[in-house]
Amino acid sequence: MDRLDNTIRPYAWGSTTAIPHLLGVEPTGEPQAEMWMGAHPGAPSRTPRGPLTEVIDEAPDKELGAAAVAKFGPRLPFLLKLLAAGAPLSLQVHPDLAQAKEGYEDEERRGVPIDAPHRNYKDANHKPELICALTEFDGLCGFRTPSEAAGLLAALEVDSLKPYVDLLHAHPEDAALREVLTAVLSADREQMAATVTEAAAACARLGGAHAPYAELAHHYPGDPGVIAAMLLNHVRLQPGEALFLGAGVPHAYLNGLGVEIMANSDNVLRCGLTPKHVDVPELLRIVRFEASDPGVLRPEASPDGEEVYETPIDEFRLSRYVLVAGAPVHDLTLGTPQILLCTAGSVQAGEHALGPGRSVFVPAGEKAEVSGDGTVFRATVIA
Repeated sequence: MDRLDNTIRPYAWGSTTAIPHLLGVEPTGEPQAEMWMGAHPGAPSRTPRGPLTEVIDEAPDKELGAAAVAKFGPRLPFLLKLLAAGAPLSLQVHPDLAQAKEGYEDEERRGVPIDAPHRNYKDANHKPELICALTEFDGLCGFRTPSEAAGLLAALEVDSLKPYVDLLHAHPEDAALREVLTAVLSADREQMAATVTEAAAACARLGGAHAPYAELAHHYPGDPGVIAAMLLNHVRLQPGEALFLGAGVPHAYLNGLGVEIMANSDNVLRCGLTPKHVDVPELLRIVRFEASDPGVLRPEASPDGEEVYETPIDEFRLSRYVLVAGAPVHDLTLGTPQILLCTAGSVQAGEHALGPGRSVFVPAGEKAEVSGDGTVFRATVIA
C-alpha cells in the first residue's frame, strides 16, 4: 500500500481554514477548496513509486485487478476528494453516460479546443457523485414541487417574478419547471439583475427558508442563478449524512466540509452562480425536470463494522469504519483498488500511521488491515 501525497486545489469558493484545520496545519490565508485523491490526469496523487497515473499505466491489471480493468478500462474509475466550501459553488448538472459520449464526440468533431471556455464536455464519461458531510453541510439538490417553488417566489412580492409564479401554477410539473428555468436563464441580463437585487432584499428581510438565497445573492449579485436556485430543495446535512447526485439533477454545494467521491470525469453543465459559460440549450437538454426529494443518505452498517453509503452505480463505492482502540483489526483486503482516508483520530493502515486528512492507495488484492481510534473512509469500485 502506498501513502499518498495529494494536491489541494485553490478554487476561489474554498474555505481558508477547513482543510488546514483537518490536516492540523496553519492556514495560508488562501482558499483551499478541494484535496484530490486518485489518478485524475489534472492532479494525480503522488506515491513513492511515482504519480498514481503512471503507477497504474505501468501495470493496470496488477494495480486495479482484472475484473475492474475488464469493466471500466485500465484507469481508476473514481476520484476521491476532501471538499471545503467557504462560499457557494456554481449551480450545475452532470450528463448521463450516453449524453456525455454524444456531447464529447460532437465537440471533437466540430474541433472545439479541449480547454476552450465554452467547451461543455472534457471527456466521454458521466459524473455521478456522492458528498458525505464531515461538518454541518448546506446544499441545493433537485427540484422542489412547482407549487412549493411558486410559494417561495410569491412570498417575495416582487412584481417581475409574478409571471414565473403563474407559470408554476398553470402547467404540468415537468413543463412548469422547464418553462421557468428557461425563462430565468434567457431573460435580459439587466432586467434580471434588477429582479435578483429586489428578490435578495426580500429574502434577507424574510429570513427562514429564504435566508440561503439572500446569501447566494451576496456572493453572486445580480446572477440569474439566484432565482433558478429557488426552484431547488435546500438541504442541511449533519455529519455522517450524504447526498447522491445522479445525472440530470441540478445541485450546488453552499457551505461545509465533506468527503466527495465521483466518477473520474470533468463534465459539468452550469446553470448559474458563476462567471463561467452557461450553455442554456445544452443545459436544458441534460436537466431532468422532475420534482424529487433530496434523498438524504445515512450509512447502512454491516456486521463487520463497515458502514456503506449505497448508490445505484458501480464506478465507486464509499463506506466508513469508526474504529475503537483495542478492538480487533479489520481486514479490508479486496480484489479491487482502494483508497483509505482518515478523517478523525489516529488510524493504522498496514504499516502506515494516518492522521486526519492522510490517505493511502491499496492495489487490488493487497493485504489491507486497519485499526486504531478514529474514522477511516474506504473508496473502491463494484466490479
